[in-house]
Amino acid sequence: MKKFIALLEVMLIGAGVCFAADPAEGYWISYDEKTNEATAGWRIWVENGVLKGEILSVAGKPQDEKATAGKGKSYSDFQNGADLATVQVVGTTWIWGLTQTKGEGNWGKGSIIDPGSGSKYACTITFHAADGNKYKEDTLEMRGSIGPFGRSQFWKRATKEAASGLR
Repeated sequence: MKKFIALLEVMLIGAGVCFAADPAEGYWISYDEKTNEATAGWRIWVENGVLKGEILSVAGKPQDEKATAGKGKSYSDFQNGADLATVQVVGTTWIWGLTQTKGEGNWGKGSIIDPGSGSKYACTITFHAADGNKYKEDTLEMRGSIGPFGRSQFWKRATKEAASGLR
């Protein structure tokens, strides 16, 4: 009986490790890299081995705003090719198609659309755990690029309420 209980404990611990969430998953707040002002609250999750991200709230804008700066722009792999100006910013999945690259917390080969401009970029996401030095808190490095040119934003972990509550 003791062996059975020990085996059961090992199996449960192993199952917990197998189904542990990737550290990139969760709620995040994006920040403008020039002003350091919060721009949007995000939910990042893995679905069928693919990382995705949707905007939950935006700072300083109506929550029912559409991505009007993308008028006339569409992408076949986004919203069935819909004109971006018809897509609501909040509640839309703007990050998609990322697959794990260098292990836990590292994702790439996906896409992101900037709803503010309508531009589509190749996307990589890297999780940086709080270390008390360079990363004072858990940070998600989101890098958008076109070819060799790109830029990174550093997002901070948030609660669901904080990510959903920007206004």
